[in-house]
Amino acid sequence: MKKNTFKKTTESDSNYNHLEKMSVKNLLLNMNREDQTVPLAIAKVIPRIEKLVKIIVQQMRLGGRLFYMGAGTSGRLGIVDASECPPTFGVPHGMVIGLIAGGDKAIRKAVEFAEDDRQQGWKDLQEHKISKNDVVIGIAASGTTPYVIGALEACNKKGIITGCITCNKGSHVAKTAKYPIEVVVGPEFVTGSTRMKAGTAQKLVLNMISTSVMIQLGRVQGNKMVDMQLSNNKLIERGTRMIMKSTGITEKKANALLLKHGSVRKAVAAYKTS
Repeated sequence: MKKNTFKKTTESDSNYNHLEKMSVKNLLLNMNREDQTVPLAIAKVIPRIEKLVKIIVQQMRLGGRLFYMGAGTSGRLGIVDASECPPTFGVPHGMVIGLIAGGDKAIRKAVEFAEDDRQQGWKDLQEHKISKNDVVIGIAASGTTPYVIGALEACNKKGIITGCITCNKGSHVAKTAKYPIEVVVGPEFVTGSTRMKAGTAQKLVLNMISTSVMIQLGRVQGNKMVDMQLSNNKLIERGTRMIMKSTGITEKKANALLLKHGSVRKAVAAYKTS
């Protein structure tokens, strides 16, 4: 029988000890020193991120959706990224969906043993009428979350494309996902506290995935969020400036165009065809 050599580096002892004896300055300096290693770890797996982004774009062009699944911090990070896609890129709610073990109440408060239910992840996906056009990304710092593993296994059996973001090498989640991303950030400053470097790594990768996908789908022009939702005064002011820069018209006219057409893209197009 083959020996299991899987080791959770996310659970390894911190490189620092006697944290309670450190000054506030040294605590901050040492945490910052550890955080600086995260982008370097991500740089090593950009080819894997690229493969996943390309397949997501392909599926979304077929009408597919993107699902994020996780428990605890990982689940919350997926929900944050999903919830920011509609206001940022003007895509419909439901195009990117975040699911967390334990349901919405787990966003604010941990639900005991929810992540240990191997069947619930697939049940949650079925509530959204998951299909072969969709892509499911499991997010699990440890790479061992049953909620995520069970969902990915079920997706594989149904021919649904699967990916993952994890922070240990050779985990069950990574072996299950068809497009695994393993960002090995090493031991946490506080041993086992994966809300720190692992959480930062997951957040950065999620930013990269959703932003790259939306740019590929034409949701950014130049470097501007031309389809952003005008949900507050700050965004209306930003949109007005974008129209002014694109057209050369006055602030008053740009603002009126924006409010009339509801987006920077439509306002600029209307001006250019008038």
